[in-house]
Amino acid sequence: VQLQASGGGLVQAGGSLSLSCAASGRTFSSNGVGWFRQAPGKGREFVASINWSGDTTYYADSVKGRFTISRDNAMNTVYLRMNSLKPEDTAVYYCAASRLPDPGVYRYNYNYWGQGTLVTVSS
Repeated sequence: VQLQASGGGLVQAGGSLSLSCAASGRTFSSNGVGWFRQAPGKGREFVASINWSGDTTYYADSVKGRFTISRDNAMNTVYLRMNSLKPEDTAVYYCAASRLPDPGVYRYNYNYWGQGTLVTVSS
C-alpha cells in the first residue's frame, strides 16, 4: 500500500492544521494507521494511532487533548486534526499503516510509510 501525507504548512502558535493520509494501491480499511513525527535533530516519535474500525485511538501525552485522529475507510484516508499548535510541534509528520488491525504506539508495528509533510509552528 502506498501512503501520501498532505496538509502541512506554516502556522502561528495557537493555530490549527489538518493533515491527511491517503492510501492507494489497495484499501487499508482492515489496517491500523498511525502518525509519527520527527523534529530537526531528533528521532521519530509516535503521535497518534487509530485501529482499523476507528473506535480505538492512542495519543502521545504531548498531544493529548489537542490532536484528534480519525479515518474514513470509504475514502481510504486517515486524518490528523491539530489544534492549539505549539512551536515544539514543528516536525515532519509521517503517516504509517500496519498489517495489524490495532498496532498501537510502537513504531516497529508499522510496515508502510508515507513520505512526510512538514509542519512549522512559529512563535
